[in-house]
Amino acid sequence: MILYRPVGVEELLLIYRSGLRCFPPRLPGQPIFYPVLNEEYAIQIARDWNAAGEGLVGYVMVFDVDDEYSKLFEPHQVGGRIHQELWVPAEALDEFNSHIQGIIRLAAAYFGPGFVGRVPNAFSLRGKDAGAQLEALRGIHRYSLMDFHGEVVANHETVFAHFPYWEQHVAMDAPRNAEGTALLAAIRRVWAGAFPSIPLGVQARTLPS
Repeated sequence: MILYRPVGVEELLLIYRSGLRCFPPRLPGQPIFYPVLNEEYAIQIARDWNAAGEGLVGYVMVFDVDDEYSKLFEPHQVGGRIHQELWVPAEALDEFNSHIQGIIRLAAAYFGPGFVGRVPNAFSLRGKDAGAQLEALRGIHRYSLMDFHGEVVANHETVFAHFPYWEQHVAMDAPRNAEGTALLAAIRRVWAGAFPSIPLGVQARTLPS
């Protein structure tokens, strides 16, 4: 069964730290883990709720769960036709994670006006917001490929979380932004060498069979 999970940046990074293999434990007062059954609903939550909320960002994760195991959980319709969720008790989440097939992938990302993102506390990106980080990486790439490589690797969590934002920022001015396109390609090259098992940026909407 293909499922979707809208998340904010903190949950995204916890998923990332697991190697994109599992979802983090529920917090106290959160008795249910509820992935949703269709992308349209997940996008609605990520775009209209998460990206308009405190963090100004919503990510849509897509993943595949063993079909036989997923039948243990009853789907719930919580609104209109598309508002369908799978309710997984918090105490069953570890086992649920063990039945995820392959990796959890980033299917879409939405950013609200004024998005700041994760501000690093080390190296050249220290103290900079998401937009300033891209400009800092642009400058580093111009003068030192070695330092550029080191910065991407050192701040890999921030790069993972913000790469979709940078892609959208560059795409807005793509005809005049050849340098930005080249910069994103350079980040991808560093990433592929340093973290070959972790896809960077928005991936295909569905997982391969």
